[in-house]
Amino acid sequence: MVVNLRLFTWFFLLLFLSICGEDNETKLSNFSRWYIAWILVAALYHLPSFQSMGVDLRMNLSLFLTIFISSVFVLLVFHLVFIGLWYIGLVSRVAGRRPAFLTIFQNCAVLSVACCVFYSHCGNHALNERPFGRKDSGFFSLWNKGERNALLAKFLKMYEFKDEVCKSWFAPVGSARDYPLLSKWVIYGEFSCSGSCESSDEISPIYSLWATFIGLYIANYVVERSTGWALTHPLSVKETEKLKNKQMKPNFLDMVPWYSGTSADLFKTVFDLLVSVTVFVGRFDMRMMQAAMSGGHEGAKQEDFLYDHFSEKEDFWFDFMADTGDGGNSSYSVAKLLAQPSLCVWNDGHLTKLPRGNLLLIGGDLAYPNPSAYTYEKRFFRPFEYALQPPSWYKEEHIAVNKPELPSGVSELTLYDGPQCFVIPGNHDWFDGLQTFMRYICHKSWLGGWLMPQKKSYFALQLPKGWWVFGLDLALHSDIDSDQFKFFTELIHKQVKENDSVIIMTHEPNWLLDWYWDDVTGKNVSHLTRDYLKGRCKLRIAGDLHHYMRHSYVASEIENPNSVNVQHLIVNGCGGAFLHPTHVFSDFKQIYGTTYENKASYPSIQDSSRIALGNILKFRKKNWQFDFIGGFIYFILTFSMFPLCKLDHILQADTFSGHVKSFFCTVWDIFMYMVGESYVSSMGSILLLVAAISFVPSKVSRKKKIVIGVLHVSAHLAAALVLMLLMELGVETCIRHNLLATSGYHSLYEWYRSVESEHFPDPTGLRARIEQWTFGLYPACIKYLMSAFDVPEVMPLPNLLKPMQQKEQQHVVIANHPTNQG
Repeated sequence: MVVNLRLFTWFFLLLFLSICGEDNETKLSNFSRWYIAWILVAALYHLPSFQSMGVDLRMNLSLFLTIFISSVFVLLVFHLVFIGLWYIGLVSRVAGRRPAFLTIFQNCAVLSVACCVFYSHCGNHALNERPFGRKDSGFFSLWNKGERNALLAKFLKMYEFKDEVCKSWFAPVGSARDYPLLSKWVIYGEFSCSGSCESSDEISPIYSLWATFIGLYIANYVVERSTGWALTHPLSVKETEKLKNKQMKPNFLDMVPWYSGTSADLFKTVFDLLVSVTVFVGRFDMRMMQAAMSGGHEGAKQEDFLYDHFSEKEDFWFDFMADTGDGGNSSYSVAKLLAQPSLCVWNDGHLTKLPRGNLLLIGGDLAYPNPSAYTYEKRFFRPFEYALQPPSWYKEEHIAVNKPELPSGVSELTLYDGPQCFVIPGNHDWFDGLQTFMRYICHKSWLGGWLMPQKKSYFALQLPKGWWVFGLDLALHSDIDSDQFKFFTELIHKQVKENDSVIIMTHEPNWLLDWYWDDVTGKNVSHLTRDYLKGRCKLRIAGDLHHYMRHSYVASEIENPNSVNVQHLIVNGCGGAFLHPTHVFSDFKQIYGTTYENKASYPSIQDSSRIALGNILKFRKKNWQFDFIGGFIYFILTFSMFPLCKLDHILQADTFSGHVKSFFCTVWDIFMYMVGESYVSSMGSILLLVAAISFVPSKVSRKKKIVIGVLHVSAHLAAALVLMLLMELGVETCIRHNLLATSGYHSLYEWYRSVESEHFPDPTGLRARIEQWTFGLYPACIKYLMSAFDVPEVMPLPNLLKPMQQKEQQHVVIANHPTNQG
């Protein structure tokens, strides 16, 4: 158990430091396992049975924290000095390669464990004077006298052998008289603490062991970096790292932790969204700026929005995807399939060969959670570059002044036969006002091996055989602006023929979202589709929802197929982001007076329902950081009721049913107290209720929304109150059995200081000087770390202080009563 507690520090650091080859699930497993172990050990080390076995966990824990912090400090100082020597050229050129912080923490943890094990078995004086006494034999009282004598005899032999090893191999190295240089300049020396400590010149074997390990680490590091490392690594550090990165697998980013309460990216996303909605929306629109810079779509500038270089091709294939730039592995998997020269798929029992598309259409949301240079480069461009490399002459850091930037030997866009890409922005791309999208899409020429000729955020493509693609930019309004509407209506009047077919690409599938939320959005898009295209829109494609669904219209006797606004509706948000359910749209059948039928979906309706039910148990496994948010909400709901007193009636019940009845009656009493007395918790419950009701879909009636919201909040409130009462009962039980100290919030630290002054003398006043040099940081860090590691001993103090305060108030009232006045 002591080892578990020490190793917890190492595994806790392991979770938050970067580890090659270890995914989030492994980190979560380590964190959960050792977090639970820490809680159990922190609660169990107070039990008196361990002390009767001769195991002093408090001393081991306190010693471990002190040695660990001291070791980290010393090694960090050493590495800073060593890097400084490398910088001025006094050590080998390869010495500048900085060590990983994880390595330093691991070495310090191992060193601290070794010192604690040494103290547990050999003590501070090598056990040469400590006899095997009564306090060490409490464990053997579990056996009868005959068995106990036999076990004691065997144990005494082992004990004597261990005692000899400690005295022979781990005896104290000497005193300050034996090492005068050490005594004057390092740890021990002549008495100089002005009477604040006892005079002693003995060098503790704990300190000797610690100094030995530190010296071995420093010597090994210096020799390794000065000789062996230089001989086995003839390249420079920069060249070695560059070669290593080429040989390693792609360094993709993990999926975005959407339900994390600790992600800085998510807080930045919320901030950018608030700024975009409150400052820019309605005041500044990048789409209007694009139209103004192009002269209102007139003359030669129309080529910035209209591309007809595909129109003369005989065979033409295009691919469509949306919502990429989340997890690197998933985005790369999709991009790799798109980059293949051909794909063979089974269709109705036959193997069909599909060539790579001449055109790749991407329907927005290029990088999550917010648009920035980092997310676009790491989450969007990197997977596509690994899937299909750009030309060797292309410089990704350069902006494209004159698009398109064609390869040498290709004079115009119609002659280029490679894959091309056109992109529209999604709502996530608009969080910064479209700045990053314009810089990386409209002012760069290559997405991996796909050429990007587009110059604006919306466009029209003329395809072969009378087909068109209208790429619309809906911004954050879920609709096109007036300039965009004007461009497409004029294009329809002038160039789109009566028998042509149009594909409209948007980011949001408003046919599904409007049905789900019982809303009407995209009025300009609907106006363009119904009143201008008049049945020529054969297909609408969109993303935003991270699944695949295809709906086709169902012909009726009274409906003319040529008058149908849109014949096929496709949602394909499977670009690498997380998965959205499909079963919530299973009842969608009609929009704009046209009846549709679901022809295909991924995941299927049945699989989607099964996955959603599995989230009840799997949600926390994947989103353990959401505990920070959930814990904060539960804290708001219950903190004003802490601490709870007078819980004896629950513990004193005679039967199990009596315990259960008293428990839930107390939960009800706490709830009534919250309603009547706790304004903060009541307000938190009301806000949670409003949020729960607002998240219910709009299609549900108001009465059902209120019922669902009340049930949802009631479940959370009941769970919070039950957990609070269980914790208070645990604390109350420990107090009644005298298992927790009640002297103060830092009882473990105060106890350690008293033991430290007895067993680890400091005649030179080194501790006082370190405290002075660090402005009090040295003892403060250890003090609060010990409090954090001893949560069970800190928790009972409010339970004890509240009754004392009540008694003091009663005394004050009695003293001030008129009958007691002179």
